[in-house]
Amino acid sequence: MSAQPRSARRSSSRSARLSAVLATALALLCLTSLVACTQAERVSEDLGARAYTGRFYADAPSTPQKPGTLVRSETAVGAPRGSTAWRILFWSTDLHGAPVLNSGMLVVPDAPAPAGGRTVVSWGHPTTGTAEKCAPSRSVDPYVWMEGLPELLGQGYAVVATDYTGMGVPGPDSYLIGDTAGRNLLDAVRAARSLPRTDLGSKVLLWGHSQGGQAALFAAQLWKAYAPELDVRAVAVAAPATDLAPLLRADIGDISGVSIASYAFAAYSSVYGAPVESILTPAAARALPAINGFCLITQNDALHAVARPLVGTFLTADPATTQPWQDLLAANTPGSVRLPIPLLVAQGLSDQLVRPDLTKAFVDRELRLGTAVTYDTVPGATHGTIVGKALPRVLAFFAAVG
Repeated sequence: MSAQPRSARRSSSRSARLSAVLATALALLCLTSLVACTQAERVSEDLGARAYTGRFYADAPSTPQKPGTLVRSETAVGAPRGSTAWRILFWSTDLHGAPVLNSGMLVVPDAPAPAGGRTVVSWGHPTTGTAEKCAPSRSVDPYVWMEGLPELLGQGYAVVATDYTGMGVPGPDSYLIGDTAGRNLLDAVRAARSLPRTDLGSKVLLWGHSQGGQAALFAAQLWKAYAPELDVRAVAVAAPATDLAPLLRADIGDISGVSIASYAFAAYSSVYGAPVESILTPAAARALPAINGFCLITQNDALHAVARPLVGTFLTADPATTQPWQDLLAANTPGSVRLPIPLLVAQGLSDQLVRPDLTKAFVDRELRLGTAVTYDTVPGATHGTIVGKALPRVLAFFAAVG
């Protein structure tokens, strides 16, 4: 890696110290902060609240271009040792085929690329919120949101991570909108490959956790029709958001359920025109704008203050049996088609957010469809610890598929 500025090295060191000191507190946060909470070491409210203050996201272009077109890039400080990183701005499309601007990160090892170019891992991040400010790339230390990044770089992979449409830069909401998020992951690879002197090849691996697991699965479903020039080799997901209706039903009785449902119902209402009044109590409908203005982890206290009074008084009907919500949730549930690539699913058996029985049901559906599935259950792993515990298996899986 080219030498980092002294300030960047101090920032990385400071992040590591904060992570170690706050690991215990963050482990507790994982129990109440929904699908956003991943490894306890990855971030603190103090660290995440210090947002990026540069001009990269300002004056975003409005003239649409071909999906995957790189608009601009900016070298990002503080990259893991032996790598170089960029913030990127690129065009993608939403579920309706409309052009949407996306932001994200690209991190590339400094070592020479192999013949044919580096394999690219497209990462789908778990829930951080839905507002523009909640985009991982807008964090002062965006690398803590990219789970498994040092290990992936150590294996020679380049890692690209979209923020998802509507985050980072203006755009329509995309929270748990599978077709939009899946396209974002594929277009991030297209954009990354056009950045000069990165030596990225056409081989692609998809990797995501929780909300990002849903995004990675939809990318795998869409790949051949949407981005056939890419050589997508495999998809790995940890505790993926799969069958959305049971997921909401299972979690709706606590702050986590209220938070995820608020994000999802607001997104579906905005994108599909479904009236939230048909499913939510008046108090819940009034609270949606406030909840959707808060980021998870960095604004948990404020988010919980609004969400807590709605526990038990959020829904007026079951979304799994109420139209149009029943059909909308089904349309954004992965697992309706056979995947043309191998799939690894990792699930913690102590996960209280994405329940093991729901993941098992998804795996069974994929097996019946004929997908080549490896199902890795991890006793004792929670939603917050599953990625760290499953990562050795994920790396071996990626290495085996080339």
